[in-house]
Amino acid sequence: MFTDAFLGCLVLVVLLYTAVVSAQQPGLPARPSNGEIHLDVVVTAKSGPPVTGLQQQDFTLLDNKAPQTITSFKAITGREAPVEVILVIDAVNTTAQNVSYERIEIDKFLRAEGGHLAYPIALAVFTDKGIQIVENFSSDGNALSVALQKDDVGLRTFGRSAGLSGEAERWKLSLAALRQLVASEVPRSGRKVILWVSPGWPLLSGTSTELDSNQQQLVFADIVSLSTRLLQARVTLYGIDPLGSGESMMRTSYYKDFLKGISKPSQVNLGDLGLPVLAIQSGGLALNSTNNIAGLLQECVADAAPYYEISFNSPPAERRDEYHHLEVKVAKPDLTARTRQGYYAQPLPRD
Repeated sequence: MFTDAFLGCLVLVVLLYTAVVSAQQPGLPARPSNGEIHLDVVVTAKSGPPVTGLQQQDFTLLDNKAPQTITSFKAITGREAPVEVILVIDAVNTTAQNVSYERIEIDKFLRAEGGHLAYPIALAVFTDKGIQIVENFSSDGNALSVALQKDDVGLRTFGRSAGLSGEAERWKLSLAALRQLVASEVPRSGRKVILWVSPGWPLLSGTSTELDSNQQQLVFADIVSLSTRLLQARVTLYGIDPLGSGESMMRTSYYKDFLKGISKPSQVNLGDLGLPVLAIQSGGLALNSTNNIAGLLQECVADAAPYYEISFNSPPAERRDEYHHLEVKVAKPDLTARTRQGYYAQPLPRD
């Protein structure tokens, strides 16, 4: 059970974190002014790579269970897909020993196929000093590997063994780093895939971490803002747990309790901002249960294309920060479409 002292500390972290976010990140509309929403849709069978060769008539798009007219459609195939990948090494939410192993596995991934990468990749390192790009986008895996070996990934001043206050601090730093990275991608065109190699930051949810209504309002505003940023930047997030079989079964499944979209502040839990939760809601994957990090990274890259660009006009919202659940269905047996699971809409401005 969490102590009252920890709960007070956690609430303070939430308030300070949200206050900093509000000051640094001015609010953005939850959808473009013309109401058009752009989705990147990956279609897969029960096993195997993404499926190509589908047509617009094969897709049905539902917004809050209501069918919507697809206003534009484009099938993107092969390595010519306009995809950029950011690979993040998380040195905050795991041990130095695990980071060393991650680097070996990432080196294998970068040097596979002679170092010829399917898509341009940028390397980023997240430490307790923040997140930093150590090598910008390149399709030369060998050059990226050399840059990674030269970079000194700093050790954390706290970690999984730092107790409950350390968990709250990691939660705060991790979300700030993700927000910074996603915000930097908003001005860039095209689809981006973020591969975050990490067991994830603490979910910090339970009966002893219940928030009052004001705190729920603050966290809800943060959920709306981050969801909107991910949509605007066209980011698909993947969480890759490097602990594999060493991770507890409870921890690898607990996040599933928070996958449902949040439509109002009273539904908020801090677990709604967990890495695997945000990944799946963005249309990506939360991968674990194996220590083959190189293989998981390759799986994520193979999942990037082919894909389908679909647009539709968002129905008018009746209230501010109105949550819309999205679902894309494919009219062919044994195929599943995966894209972001929802967005937050705003009412049209009054004349």
